[in-house]
Amino acid sequence: MASWRDKILREFLPQIARLTLVADPDGLLLEEGIFEEMRARGFELIPFDDNVAFRYIYESKFRSRWDNGEETDSMAVLRLASNELDLLPYDLLQAGRKVSVSLSDLFPNLSYPVIAALDFVYLDTLFQAQEKFSPGRLGDNATKGFILRSVFEIIPEFIKEPKDLLLVLLRRHYLGMRIPPIIDEYFIQLLQQNEMFKEWPLDAIVPDRQAFFAFLQERWPVFLNSLTLKGDIAREEPSSYGLRFSGPALLPFDHEEIRVYIDDLFLEGLLHPVPCEKIQIPKEPWITFGITIGTEESYCYHVDRLIDSVKKALNVDMRYEMWLHFAYKWAELLALEFGTDFILPREYKERIAALQSKIDVMFLDWVLKRYASLINLSPVSPVMLHHIPRFLARNLRDKNSTKIAFLLVDGLALDQWITLREVLNELDSRLQFKESVVFAWVPTVTSVSRQAVFAGKPPMYFSASIRTTDKEPNLWTQFWTDQGLSVNEIVYKKGLGDGILSDISELMSRDQLRVVGLIIDKIDRIMHGMQLGAAGMHNQIRQWAKQGFMRDLLNFLIDGDFRVYITSDHGNIEAKGIGSPNEGATADLRGERVRIYSDPGLRARSKKLFPDSLEWPPIGLPDDYYALIAPGRTAFVRKGDVIVGHGGISVEELLVPFIEVERL
Repeated sequence: MASWRDKILREFLPQIARLTLVADPDGLLLEEGIFEEMRARGFELIPFDDNVAFRYIYESKFRSRWDNGEETDSMAVLRLASNELDLLPYDLLQAGRKVSVSLSDLFPNLSYPVIAALDFVYLDTLFQAQEKFSPGRLGDNATKGFILRSVFEIIPEFIKEPKDLLLVLLRRHYLGMRIPPIIDEYFIQLLQQNEMFKEWPLDAIVPDRQAFFAFLQERWPVFLNSLTLKGDIAREEPSSYGLRFSGPALLPFDHEEIRVYIDDLFLEGLLHPVPCEKIQIPKEPWITFGITIGTEESYCYHVDRLIDSVKKALNVDMRYEMWLHFAYKWAELLALEFGTDFILPREYKERIAALQSKIDVMFLDWVLKRYASLINLSPVSPVMLHHIPRFLARNLRDKNSTKIAFLLVDGLALDQWITLREVLNELDSRLQFKESVVFAWVPTVTSVSRQAVFAGKPPMYFSASIRTTDKEPNLWTQFWTDQGLSVNEIVYKKGLGDGILSDISELMSRDQLRVVGLIIDKIDRIMHGMQLGAAGMHNQIRQWAKQGFMRDLLNFLIDGDFRVYITSDHGNIEAKGIGSPNEGATADLRGERVRIYSDPGLRARSKKLFPDSLEWPPIGLPDDYYALIAPGRTAFVRKGDVIVGHGGISVEELLVPFIEVERL
């Protein structure tokens, strides 16, 4: 069966034209499959959202070479995020072939505003449903209903009682379905017609994954109590339990279809176990996962189940969204392996190591094929680090009174965030975290990734400072002044992580302050002095977190009416030394898993010494930035030495947390 991609790709035949101008208001050319196939055919996508930035790329990489008569197979595609091709400069209009692609052409019988809100990952299913059912022309509500049923397999009329709704929401949020707000609003309206759901917090738990799991979390202890109190608890009011969310206090967690999800939710950290010492509960696995681990036996069983869960999540044809979802599963397993006081038996360590090797191979293969497609994705929901500032800027514009505090914890891996989060919750249970994941830059070093996030641009645009971080304050300030802020409304400060907050409080005493960028480099310093491997990292992070600096900083910022966000520039892994090349320098003196060269010949010479190493193409990087990445879980340090380092390509290094912090 032909796909919707075929209809677009037929416009991009090899050698059809040197320059193609594409009106692409829906961002279809940015879809992974299309982007990958266009690259394979020799097309290179250039966004036209900044005329100066576009000219830099187009003139240096394409037109100058064409004018010099150089033979090149590369064809430039100028992508305009609107239908207004005629607004382009005259020289481009004269030189380029014009093409238009749109969702309205692909789905002519469906409401455009509705399908335009749909994530690309669901277009395949929608296209197949359109071909199969051949719906006539549908209005807005009919299109919403068609998508609910055919894409998300949600049939509103079948939801008649609490267990039906819970099952729908469990499936939706566990799988991470991204249903557009315009369809969620329609769905909620249908649910509100049922008197049984009048008191449910539908506006919160239907669209918001974090809110739904918080709703379940605060009702889990109620359910555990009910196992002793039997039916008496069901007659009590929710207010008697101090529940934040409205709705029934007692949920049917023990329903045979619902409890299938429960142990996985606890295994993967979506729900958190609670102490339950005084209550006699049935020793059923799905229940015991929701109780704080107390024995080595329960710990090993927990690890065993999580290994199986991670295995099931691996797929041959993973999309970037699937890797983002997978990263948390893998991080939970690593946090369980390295972040507890229990010693994991050898057989479990061997199983995790074998699984790790498989993940490394699959992830590297995916990165080589599809990583480049991520760079120009919309920042509405950030996918890469340099998308974050534009995401923050939109929040700032939407609410004029908003103040934003952006915290970058240098070197914090996703599994280490889980350990940090646990301690923060122990110190202050009021803190709540809306968790997501974004991609760092390759190579995964500070001078590349951290600068990208503070510049809000790919590294190719700050080539003059690519080997240092000295220009970060200027890049941060420049981004926000371009958004209309004054210099007095912007703050940047690095070197944080120890001591008291007096320096920060003085810095942030300005009444006009709107945006704060803070770098906490304590974990990076721990990493590069670490002699005890991954387990030592988790232990040191836990000890540091218990000192209360992060808790105090978060509360200080929230008290100051800031919206608080946390991310990292890269993660880290335990790696074994294979020796060091004679030439080259690290992009960051501490990026032990990469060497950077300004000449491809020098890199090729080192490659001969380390034939398994990877010559990384300059994706989004300056043209004179040639990275040689150590293979597997190795590092360019003295042979046999075991370190905790970064710079390479692994799930732990490349996928980093992006967290919004709130307080009850």
